[in-house]
Amino acid sequence: MALNDNVSDNISDNVGDSVSDHAAANEALIQFLYRAPIGLVQITLDGTIEMLNPMSSSLLMPLAMDGNMDNLFAVLDPIAPELRQMTTLFDNATGVICESFRIDLGVADDGHPRPQYLAISLLKLEADKLMAVLADATAEAQREQATIARRLNSAARTDPLTQMPNRRAVQEQIGLMMNQQGGHGDFAVLFLNFDRFKHINDSLGTAAGDQVLIAMAGRMRAALRPAVDSARAMHGGGQMAARIGGDEFVVVLGGVRRAADAVSVANRLLENISKPFVIDGHDIICKVSIGIVTLAGAMDAGTPGEADTVLRDASIAMALAKSGARGYVVFEQSMRERAVRRGDIEGDLRRALHDGQLFVLYQPVVGLLPDGRIDCSTGVEALVRWQHPQRGVVPPLEFIEVAEECGLIGALGDFVLERACSDFVAWQSTLGGTAPRLLAVNLSRAQLAQTGFAARVAEILQATGMPPRQLQLEVTESLAAQDDQVQKRLHELKALGIKLALDDFGTGYSSLASLHLLPVDTVKIDRSFVSQSDTSAHHRVLIEATVKVAR
Repeated sequence: MALNDNVSDNISDNVGDSVSDHAAANEALIQFLYRAPIGLVQITLDGTIEMLNPMSSSLLMPLAMDGNMDNLFAVLDPIAPELRQMTTLFDNATGVICESFRIDLGVADDGHPRPQYLAISLLKLEADKLMAVLADATAEAQREQATIARRLNSAARTDPLTQMPNRRAVQEQIGLMMNQQGGHGDFAVLFLNFDRFKHINDSLGTAAGDQVLIAMAGRMRAALRPAVDSARAMHGGGQMAARIGGDEFVVVLGGVRRAADAVSVANRLLENISKPFVIDGHDIICKVSIGIVTLAGAMDAGTPGEADTVLRDASIAMALAKSGARGYVVFEQSMRERAVRRGDIEGDLRRALHDGQLFVLYQPVVGLLPDGRIDCSTGVEALVRWQHPQRGVVPPLEFIEVAEECGLIGALGDFVLERACSDFVAWQSTLGGTAPRLLAVNLSRAQLAQTGFAARVAEILQATGMPPRQLQLEVTESLAAQDDQVQKRLHELKALGIKLALDDFGTGYSSLASLHLLPVDTVKIDRSFVSQSDTSAHHRVLIEATVKVAR
């Protein structure tokens, strides 16, 4: 009996312990579900809520318009009807119906705090039983949005081809440096532009041009110290290189106190970039022109704090460097004044073409007859002039280059050629044998670069009745010798039956040996040789040699 009593006592104790342990486990589970930072909702297939924890109530209560939370789908249908549809279409006995399905709840109309985003996972536990897991996904969504915003912001400040900072990044950096106080705000901006980059694209294709730009970016980074885009660059020190569009690059130098420091960097860039690029087996020589603006130059501009003003001034200096022999030019305020004046000339010139303010003067060309007499009927050279309503007569040196740059040279050239041909034909009719026998008209590079220029000349000849053999078009030696396209255009003009003259011979790039390759009828020796012929034996020898080869 004692044994049986002991067994009974042990069984009783074990059962009691088991019940106690089970109750404790249930209590722990209840506490876990109660305190869980996520919502847990047990529902039937139609969405009827069987059980939910406090977090679920907290997340769902703001969405229950009438305070009724008997059915989960009914609460969520206004904002996420897809959940009911997904459940209906899910055929498996068990499994995940959806996971972390995010719902944008928007901002509460009543101003009370609530999640902005709700994440829902829906699991099928049995044939007729589901479990919904709810979580406040607002912080996660905001982090994702912030990451996307940072990436978009970075992309908005990055050139996609070279992965360099772009114009927007440069504008912000210049603005930051201009607004800094003291010596740490000293800076310089270098504006770089390729010389004849279009020729690379035209001859080798845009893909090769892109490779050159990428290689250019690498050489710029290598030429700068410290590393481009360093943390120092954003706080007034260091150096930033950027591509702001096309074949235009900018370098922002922090902590530059003297223009000489910026010039030193410019020379280093010129040296690095001038080395040949090897692209698809082709050796490509790229030259750049650089405009430099220092802090002092930027402040003298009169509009401190405006990055676009600095970039414009640097571009003005770059344009002067491109037109000169040196690879760089440091900006001075007078350059801007000159640029503004050129802008005014462009506007006035457009009006002048429209209002008939341009006219043509004729410079006589005289000949020397064998008996020593002067032949005054040899010819005339047409010279365009501009009768400005306020400034009086404007010489061509002040507006021809502007016309070329702004695209007006075609209209201007057509006006001169047409007017001169009309006047010449009228002289033939009224003066007879005493009329000039030849009409000379100068051509510019921009005119010869125009597609169909020879056809346009033919139209003017026909419209005015001008005999082609009595028209002489003149180009400078350097223009005729440097460009294959120009030489092709000269042959097209020659085929019309007109005469061609090579002007300013002796100052360009051709040699006497190549003179016979050009389709010209006349060589006009530059006055710098002729003016010294009576005092310099050297110049007399050069003139004699040129005349012999020309003959």
